[in-house]
Amino acid sequence: MGNFGEFWMQGDAVARAVALLLLAMSISAWVLILWKAWTLQRARRDIERGVAAFWAAPDLEVARRQLQTLDRDAVLQPLVDAAATTDAPGTLAAGGDRESQLTRRLRDALHEVLQQLQFGQVVLASVGATAPFVGLFGTVWGIYHALVGITAAGNASIDKVSGPVGEALIMTAAGLAVAIPAVLAYNVFGRLAGTCEAALEGFAHDLRELALGHRADRDEA
Repeated sequence: MGNFGEFWMQGDAVARAVALLLLAMSISAWVLILWKAWTLQRARRDIERGVAAFWAAPDLEVARRQLQTLDRDAVLQPLVDAAATTDAPGTLAAGGDRESQLTRRLRDALHEVLQQLQFGQVVLASVGATAPFVGLFGTVWGIYHALVGITAAGNASIDKVSGPVGEALIMTAAGLAVAIPAVLAYNVFGRLAGTCEAALEGFAHDLRELALGHRADRDEA
């Protein structure tokens, strides 16, 4: 902490801007990490319980009411709504056959839910990819700034050089400290989101078969 304080006091506007940028990247990454860890775990539990309760219900209306209490992040309800609704007559959406309309509605609803689950992944990936280079830039700039100051002072002994250079290297360590948690979280959350995606795709497929079966029964009646 002392070395960083000395680096901050001795650094110019560029070095301080780099330090503040790394701080902002770290805060944003950790906010996303904590938020996504909570929401993805909750969504996964809701999907497991919601799908089981849906298929255990005696009819569609009871199943939808049960989902309203179990599906807290609304990751299942949009799929059920897409399977239960119909396209407005006279529109291009209603121009295809019933199976195509149903498939399109379920696909669109699934994409919206997946975008919700994957929110923040781009930020984590960007922080993980760029933070080491931001820290390296801070180090290079800090070393340059330190060497210019030492040259101006006319004293270039090893003990005068090693201190400022060592302090500048802190920026590289800071960049890695910001990037590593973001990269690890990105991989973990990608796996969790992939698990949810597989379950939602299976649920959407089963909803499609259920909706087509109901319509076939109505047509026969």
